[in-house]
Amino acid sequence: MNMPAQAKRPGKLAVWFTKYKFYYLLALPGILYLLIFKYAPMFGIVIAFKDYDAFSGIAGIFTAPWVGFENFARFFNSYYFGRIMGNTLIISFYKLLFGFPAPILLALLLNEMRFMRAKKCIQTISYVPYFISWVIVASLLNSILTTDNGLVNVVLNKLGFRSISFMTNPKYFRGVLVVSDIWKSVGYGSIVYLAAISGVSQEQYEAAELDGATRLQRIWYITLPSISTVVVIMLIFRVGSLLDAGFEQVMLTYSTSVYSVADIIDTYVYRAGLLDLDYSYSVAVGFFKSVVAAALLLGTNFISRRLTGDGIW
Repeated sequence: MNMPAQAKRPGKLAVWFTKYKFYYLLALPGILYLLIFKYAPMFGIVIAFKDYDAFSGIAGIFTAPWVGFENFARFFNSYYFGRIMGNTLIISFYKLLFGFPAPILLALLLNEMRFMRAKKCIQTISYVPYFISWVIVASLLNSILTTDNGLVNVVLNKLGFRSISFMTNPKYFRGVLVVSDIWKSVGYGSIVYLAAISGVSQEQYEAAELDGATRLQRIWYITLPSISTVVVIMLIFRVGSLLDAGFEQVMLTYSTSVYSVADIIDTYVYRAGLLDLDYSYSVAVGFFKSVVAAALLLGTNFISRRLTGDGIW
């Protein structure tokens, strides 16, 4: 007995996958990467609520006794809690305050350049630092800023000033982190804003120019409002990662002399987990950071929706 024609008709989802099967095949490696290396390890978060022994292996995840929120309470009552939270927030806030507008300003300046060769040259030069490893950048900073014949201190001495220990003086170390982070990321970060600016209608600029608007007025009244949605979305992501102060950068540049101003959550987790082998405690601290980051992301998106009407979702 033949089935009705309607019953043989595939569902919309099957038709969709069949139509775009090659696109899904292209996305498959990325999806597998996320599932294997991002989502599957999330099961290990359970040891944040257990007294896990580092030498018990994978089986210890299931056999370790439950301790509830004891590891979290231990972190909140820790002597280091105030210091690492303060350092993380201060460093991240400085990077947000000075680092977030930097790629926007660079994109605006590049957009206003009329000499294409110079524009491409500046773009290339500003992009290159992003692809340099923090290991190399840390070595460059130590060489340039050292008090022993470092380039910066040589210039200061020539000008009649005393040498400054930028890498070991708590007064200057945060500034080094912020400036080096901006130098490394400003060029690459401007790509998003340059792409958004390229979508702005040239007719608006021509009409404004005919009306006598200056370049600054065209930027303020045409360019910035046109890319405001992109700026808001990037700001939401940036605020969501406020507790991510840059583990690799800090880890490779700080020392015991600047712990008081540079020890952040990620470096603290590294020492607790990999050096002290206190995995349950380190996972609890990392999980706390993730929860706060998610709250910041959701809160910023909600406020942005209320105030501007733009958001991630």
